[in-house]
Amino acid sequence: MERLSALEAWRSYAKAQRAAGRRVGLVPTMGALHAGHSSLFEAAKANGDVVLATIFVNPRQFNDAGDLQQYPRTPELDRVTAEQHGVDCLVEPTLEEMWPDYPRPTPTTVSVRGISDTLEGAARPSHFDGVASVVAKLFAVTGSCRAYFGEKDFQQIAVIRQMVRDLALDVEVVGCPIIRDGDGLALSSRNTLLHPDGRARALALSRALREAQTHRASASEQRRTMRRILEDADVTVAYAEVVDPVTLVATKDDEVGERRALIAGIIDGVRLIDNAAVFVEAGES
Repeated sequence: MERLSALEAWRSYAKAQRAAGRRVGLVPTMGALHAGHSSLFEAAKANGDVVLATIFVNPRQFNDAGDLQQYPRTPELDRVTAEQHGVDCLVEPTLEEMWPDYPRPTPTTVSVRGISDTLEGAARPSHFDGVASVVAKLFAVTGSCRAYFGEKDFQQIAVIRQMVRDLALDVEVVGCPIIRDGDGLALSSRNTLLHPDGRARALALSRALREAQTHRASASEQRRTMRRILEDADVTVAYAEVVDPVTLVATKDDEVGERRALIAGIIDGVRLIDNAAVFVEAGES
C-alpha cells in the first residue's frame, strides 16, 4: 500500500492510474475505520478499481468544537485496516494543505441548498456546507473516479449526488449498504463513545426502522411509531422522518410508495443516525 499526504502527489498518483487504463475508486473517510469502511474498500476492489482512500477529519463540518475534539482518531490501526482490506493508496492530507486559512474561515464554500437544510442540516447549520466543500476538493484533486459512500449517511449521499449533478463533475457516486453489528446497530465511529448502557439503548434506532419496514402505514403513523420506540428506550429524538429518497422532501399522508425513513437520536450526548427503505400507504390527509 502506498501512503501519501501531499495533494500534488495524490493528484499525480490518480492521474497515472488513469493513464495506465485503470479506474480510480475513491473512498473518503474521517478515519476511526470499522467494518463499514472496510466494506467500501472491498466494494471498490470488487468493481476492479484502484482503491484510493483518504483519511481527513474535516473541521469545517463540525459545528461544535467539543464534538471535533472528541471525534475518535486511530491512525495506526486505520493504516493496518486499510492495507488488509485492499486499499492501494492511502492519503492522509494535512490540515494546512486542505484548508490553508484554517482556523480562519475559508473564502470558498460549496453549498447545496434545500437538500442540506433539513434533518441533519437543520440541527447542524453549515454542516453540509463543510461536507460539500471538502468532498468537492477531494474530487478536484482525485479527478475522474468512482466515489464510494456508505448509505448510513443517507442525507450526505443525497447532497453529494446533487452537487455532482449540478456541477457536472466526472464522478460516479456509488452508495453501499449499511453494515450492522449482529444485534442490528449500524456501525459508526461514534459508537465507541457510548457506555454499555447507552450502547444497549442505541438498538432502539434499528428496532424503530424494522418496525416501519414491517408494518406498512401512512407516513404520519410511521413517524409516530418510530418516535415512540425511541422515546421508550430513553433516546432523545432529534427526528424520525419519512421522505422522498432523492429530494428528501417529507412524505405526505396521501402519498404511496417506497420512501426512506431517517432517524436521529441522542444518547448521553452522542448523536447517532440510521435509515432504511420503507413502503408507505395512504392515510387521512
